[in-house]
Amino acid sequence: MLLNNYLYISMINTTNNMPNLGKLRICFFASHGGTNMQAIIDSIKSRKLDIVPALMISNNSNSLALQRAKNENIPAYHLSSKTHPDNLSETILDKINEHKANIIVLAGYMKKLDNAVIDSVHGRVLNIHPALLPKFGGKGMFGSNVHKAVIEEKEKESGATVHIVDNKYDEGKILKQRKIKILENDTPESLAKRVLIIEHQIYSETLQEIADGTISLFGD
Repeated sequence: MLLNNYLYISMINTTNNMPNLGKLRICFFASHGGTNMQAIIDSIKSRKLDIVPALMISNNSNSLALQRAKNENIPAYHLSSKTHPDNLSETILDKINEHKANIIVLAGYMKKLDNAVIDSVHGRVLNIHPALLPKFGGKGMFGSNVHKAVIEEKEKESGATVHIVDNKYDEGKILKQRKIKILENDTPESLAKRVLIIEHQIYSETLQEIADGTISLFGD
């Protein structure tokens, strides 16, 4: 399935054969609290970030992220295998088309996107990971599991990584990282709190650098 005419028109405008997305229109995906999404929205509201929050999708009908989006007047949808057991990927792509989104931002989305969705918007799906990839990535490496593994391996530093999502867990192109030192008395909980602060910073920074052309999603 192709995205809509808006996206097609924006991408045929090229410089040095590199696609131009035009104005970034974000489709957020979140499953629970949505704090990374809220941090991005706050950056938009304070005019530090020049993009459009076009819509938000959650696989959890009770997620705080859905309520956050509604509070900000962002179109928000609960779409999951329960609501659409036979055509979930098609429905997700239809909503992306309907709201003219041209980039997906995963903000704590606890379900692997179907390959049909990733392939349809290839190179335009972003995720933030609470560790310094390629270390501590892969299936099962999320939330406290990551921070626990980092501490158990006696790493001296951790941080956060913004990367492009492909069909393999946490193996897409790295766009931005920021590091912090691991303290002697750090627990998975204390480390998670400090890493989350970094996540809130670098996700917005990365999106703005994509918007102004400093970071390219296509090639090096």
